[in-house]
Amino acid sequence: MTLRRFLLAAATVATIGSTTWAACWAWQNPPQIGFQDTPLLPGGKWHVHDGTRAQPPVVTPGTAGTPDAPGKAPSDAIILFDGHDLARWRAEDGSPSGWKIADGAMIVPPKGTSGGGPTFTKQAFGDCQIHLEFATPTPARGTGQGRGNSGLIIMGRYEVQILDCYDNVTYADGTSTAVYGQTPPLVNASRKPGEWQTYDVAFTAPRFKADGAVESPAFVTIFHNGVLTQNHTASLGSVVWRAVAKYEKHGEKEPIMLQDHGDPVRFRNIWVREIKSVEQP
Repeated sequence: MTLRRFLLAAATVATIGSTTWAACWAWQNPPQIGFQDTPLLPGGKWHVHDGTRAQPPVVTPGTAGTPDAPGKAPSDAIILFDGHDLARWRAEDGSPSGWKIADGAMIVPPKGTSGGGPTFTKQAFGDCQIHLEFATPTPARGTGQGRGNSGLIIMGRYEVQILDCYDNVTYADGTSTAVYGQTPPLVNASRKPGEWQTYDVAFTAPRFKADGAVESPAFVTIFHNGVLTQNHTASLGSVVWRAVAKYEKHGEKEPIMLQDHGDPVRFRNIWVREIKSVEQP
C-alpha cells in the first residue's frame, strides 16, 4: 500500500469513528429544550422559554367549505351536525328536534308546518369555538327583520344574529353577527340569499361570584365569511327584545340554541371546539 492510500484509509476510519461517537453522545445527551435559568413569568410558575412547560396538543386542521360542499372540521371538534341526522339536537321540551333535513342541511320548518320552535344541543358548552354554515331562503322575501331571520344563541342566552342582510336594511344592532340588541358588526359581510355563509365564533363564558354578581362578562369574537365583524365584544347580558340586556347567574356550561323565527334558513357543517388552556387536563 502506498503512503497516499494508507493516509486516505486512516482518514476514512477516523471520520466514521467520529460520526459514530457523535451519534452516541447525542443519544445519551439530547439537545436542551428550553431554559430554567431565565426569569419567571408573572405568576411565578414558568420561566421564560421553560423547557418543562406542557406542549400544546396536536390538532389536525380542517378544510374550508365551498359553495357546493361543506368543509371538514378540525380533528378535536365535536360534530353537532354533519348533514345526516339530528342526534345531537333536541326540542325545548327535551323531545327530538323537529327540524327537517334535506340535501345535507338542517332546515328551520316553514311557518305553519310541524316541528317548529328553537332547537338546542343536547350537550352543554362554556368557553368554545363555534363554526356553522348557513344559507338564507331564496328567492328572498320580506324586509328588515322579516327576511331570513334566525339566530345563534350561545348558552341559550347570548345571541349572535343571523339575518339576510344582503341589500336589506334593518336596525344596526339587529344585523348579521350583531350581538343582538347591543353591538352592531364592524362591517356587513353578507353574501346573496341562497349562498352558503360561515360564522366562526370564539366565545368566552361569563364568570360569576358566589353572590351572583358578574366577575367578568361574556365575550365574543366573530368572523363572518372570513371577515372580522366582532372583536372581543363584551355582552351586556341575556338577550332581550326592546330592552337592555342584563345578567342572571347560570351554569358554567349551557346548551347552544338555533332560533326558529319562521324563515326556512338552512344550516350545515356545525361543530364546536371546547377551549381549554394548555395547562388544563
